[in-house]
Order: sequence, then structure tokens, then C-alpha cells
Amino acid sequence: MFRTIADFTSSWNAESGNTARLLRTLTDSSLHARMDDQGRTLGRIAWHLVETLGEMLPAAGLKFDFHADPSDVPSRASDIADAYERGARLLLEAVSAQWSDASLLETTNMYGQDWMRGFTLQCLILHQAHHRGQLTVIMRQAGLQVPGMVGPSREEWASMGMPAQD
Repeated sequence: MFRTIADFTSSWNAESGNTARLLRTLTDSSLHARMDDQGRTLGRIAWHLVETLGEMLPAAGLKFDFHADPSDVPSRASDIADAYERGARLLLEAVSAQWSDASLLETTNMYGQDWMRGFTLQCLILHQAHHRGQLTVIMRQAGLQVPGMVGPSREEWASMGMPAQD
């Protein structure tokens, strides 16, 4: 749980940067890739990351002008990445302007439970990490190169002239 805006800002900058970098590796043709017939497509999972920015924190009382229609998944990968980067920036600006360290301890009913705002911020980051994991698996199956998130990827190790780490 975040107890300071400064700690959230530091984590958000790193985590949203990782998410944006991952989204920037998607291609238009890869957006239709999926694990199986019932699973979400790469495009749908990526867009879910975007739409959550405009859903989760407004539900916790944050006000900012960002909305992504869940039923309107873009057909261009760059549109998804652009929307994510815009939403991530607006979200951080709104948190910094509207919430304080003290307000991170305030509770809001989120999904049928009482969550402190600092916990909601943590859940937003964990939610992104969860879906980034899904994206990377499907990206590999689709033949895309996956960038490292918390260290080099297999391809990045190779570009450094080193064997991939197990």
C-alpha cells in the first residue's frame, strides 16, 4: 500500500513506463493473437489496461478527463499505446493535484470492499503487472520480441553478447 504520493509517483513512472514500452512493441497484425479460442486477444488485453486507467481511480474519487470505451478496441496498436500514455500521464497529474499523503488513508468502496486509496494505487500497479504477463506470453506465441520488464529479456541478453539467463 502506498503511504506517500512521492512513493506512488516513483513506482508509477517506472511501471507505466514498462507498460508503455510493452504496448509499443505490439503491431497492428498482432492485435488479433490469442492463447485459445476463448481467450482475450492481445488487442483486448492491451485495451483493458487503457480502459482501467479511466475506471479504477475515478471509482476511488479521483477526477480526471479520461475515458476509454471497453467495447471500442482500436485496430491500430499505436492508438492503444498513445491512449495508454495519455491516460497514464493524466492519472499521475490528477493524483498529484487532488490527493495528499493523508488522503491515501481514506477508504472507498471498491468492488464491494473498503479499500484505502493507497491500496487502490497499489492494486492498479499490480493489475498492470498481471496483464503485462499475459501480454508477454501471447506476444511470444505471435512471434513478437518481448522487452525486458524487470531485467533483460532473452533477446536483450543476446544483444549484450551474453547467454540468456534461466
